Amino acid sequence: MKTVRLGRTEILSPKNGFGALPVQRVSEDYAAMLLRKAYDAGFTFFDTARAYSDSEKKLGLALSDVRDRITIATKTGAKTGEALRADLETSLKNLRTDHIDVYQLHNPPFCPKPGDGSGLYEALLEAKAAGKILHIGITNHRLNVAEEAVRSGLYETLQFPFCYLASEQDIALVKLCAEKNIGFIAMKALSGGLITRSDAAYAWLDQFDNVLPIWGVQRESELDEFISYMDNPPTLTGELSELIERDRRELSGSFCRGCGYCMPCPMGIEIFNCARMSQMIRRSPSAGWLTEERQKMMFNIENCIGCGHCSSKCPYGLDTPSLLKQNLEDYRGIVEGRIKI
Repeated sequence: MKTVRLGRTEILSPKNGFGALPVQRVSEDYAAMLLRKAYDAGFTFFDTARAYSDSEKKLGLALSDVRDRITIATKTGAKTGEALRADLETSLKNLRTDHIDVYQLHNPPFCPKPGDGSGLYEALLEAKAAGKILHIGITNHRLNVAEEAVRSGLYETLQFPFCYLASEQDIALVKLCAEKNIGFIAMKALSGGLITRSDAAYAWLDQFDNVLPIWGVQRESELDEFISYMDNPPTLTGELSELIERDRRELSGSFCRGCGYCMPCPMGIEIFNCARMSQMIRRSPSAGWLTEERQKMMFNIENCIGCGHCSSKCPYGLDTPSLLKQNLEDYRGIVEGRIKI
């Protein structure tokens, strides 16, 4: 079983972390089954957030009796020190614990530092001194903010999107974390569902000794794949390398990662699915994307008023309204039979 050390935190984890965002979408009993099965199979690192509705609560219910044998990472989207303190108390209660192993600022638009007026970093230091959090981390989707956080020396871990669709700048960020002894937690290792071969995703990430991938798990079949990698980790074969190169060619350029930071849309458009429909419908069974419900979702793009709200919030700088229109045109062609997939 391969392990990863998270920088200077000295936290050791199998090279399989459990991303608990998707368990908010399943029942309490099913979530408990997934979390417990993962733990029994050797998972020890579990990542959640206050923003993931009842994910923290489900994690606490499922794993509180083995608290001393697992690592819990959670996040706060607080914008002030006061709000952070309140979030932390809620998280501790939900998770049924007296401390958080890795407490992360959740995708702030800037790199919080002492004396910046927000009070965020001061509240983190206060919580750490009180033993309520053990390590200070940050998550982000913006390369410039992530780099600043790593170079600042203020953060012990960075969580950032990283998969085989990564740019050279993303790879340089991973190497910078290794140089600075900062733990690197890879979110979106399957690029929000665009990567359909988890063995290829795992094998590519396995090249980076300092990277801990967290896999978003919603179904038992998904979990079983990652459990199998505990004792039999995939290797980067010629076949997988060819698959990765093909995916890079198909998905290069501007594409929606499905992070959802553009939401909510004032017109109710489900942007994080609609803006990448062209890729999704070609990379997974198409029937599921052509239901009456999905067609209604896609044709709602016609109500876009071009307000620019989504573009202004996109951490990747995408022209989201244009992407929506392109995806709608493609989707309409598929529905009408003019485009074959």
